[in-house]
Amino acid sequence: MTGALRRVAVMGGNRIPFCRSNTLYADLTNLDMMTGALNGLVEKYALAGQHIDEVVGGAVVTHSKDWNLAREAVLGTRLSASTPGITMMQACGTSLQAAFGSAAKIATGEIECAIACGSDTTSDPPIVFSKKFAHRLASLGQHKTAMGKLSVFKGLSPAELAPLPPSTAEPRTGLSMGQHCELMAKEWSITREEQDQLAVESHAKAAEAYRSGWMDRLVSPFAGVYRDNILREDTSMERLATLKPSFDKSGTGTLTAGNSTAMTDGAASVLLASEDWARERGLPVKAYLTLGETAANNFVAGDGLLMAPTIAVSKLLRRAGLALQDFDFYEIHEAFAAQVLATLKAWEDPVYCRETLGRDAPLGAIDRARMNVKGSSLALGHPFAATGARITANLAELLAEHGGRGLISICTAGGMGVAAIMESAR
Repeated sequence: MTGALRRVAVMGGNRIPFCRSNTLYADLTNLDMMTGALNGLVEKYALAGQHIDEVVGGAVVTHSKDWNLAREAVLGTRLSASTPGITMMQACGTSLQAAFGSAAKIATGEIECAIACGSDTTSDPPIVFSKKFAHRLASLGQHKTAMGKLSVFKGLSPAELAPLPPSTAEPRTGLSMGQHCELMAKEWSITREEQDQLAVESHAKAAEAYRSGWMDRLVSPFAGVYRDNILREDTSMERLATLKPSFDKSGTGTLTAGNSTAMTDGAASVLLASEDWARERGLPVKAYLTLGETAANNFVAGDGLLMAPTIAVSKLLRRAGLALQDFDFYEIHEAFAAQVLATLKAWEDPVYCRETLGRDAPLGAIDRARMNVKGSSLALGHPFAATGARITANLAELLAEHGGRGLISICTAGGMGVAAIMESAR
């Protein structure tokens, strides 16, 4: 295919309220929630009965029955059944990475429109039994008689029946994401007070976003829920100071339930298209997704599990010919307050920037007043695969209202980072 690349328009997004796990969505599945987020988008942009060239998304915590979650969600919406659904997963970067893939196809003219989405629930985790017991269950179908089926359980021990608890530990290290972030907090000398302060600010900004009606642009009611139930308007430094460390209980830990993202259920979606497709339907373009970057580091060797976004952003800036300060808004995913603060410190550190980012000088500091201006994951929640779509839609709204340029930075499990640049359509 020849010719210039087309601009990729972001019309906006929709999400359902995010809820703390095992609360208001405890009986719902990833499919339920993804379908809800998509149906809200369909209603918002009058897409009922329309063909979308692709819906791409996924979930991190899934059951085997969710083998093509995106397609099943499409079939539960009012979109045309001719709309393909493609399921993928890149941990917390899933829905932003989905947007990258669809954006590339739009830019080259392969498709005209797409929806990137993500859903996650830790209220409905797959329960796994020991491998020995699982093999017994799998072999049941090979026997036709009752005696044959009973023979499968010969020698069964009670220990085989114990389910293996769900885990978010890194397979390569055995440490949870929180434990890895504790190591980062120590390496970068991130204090408990700094982390708590960032959490308080996130809750305050998100609460104001609800009071002002901002969130009405982005959130549609679902299953009788109208707003995120993790948000605490009364969060304060004094309240957070009473919480005990969650991951390092040795007396030196600083990460708590208050300055770490809560386990969250929810789903989000964002609509992308060519300018021609948007114009034909009378849909205003809020922003353009201009560049994306994915990077990884050697966290097993001690690079810092959640530090790869520093690399992704550095590479992105080189490609764009921009400085870190050339942005009006910064959307930095708050997996943990310590992760955000370590990232900011790393960008200012000359040794890190030279040895890890290959730069002669530090990237420098950002204007913190421009960061996560409507709150972020600490206050709103983090359904793993949904966060990228939430942030993309939020940034599109900011750019539509204020103009300018925005930077997205998302850390993911496996030592990866996903980053993007968006430009206002104004």
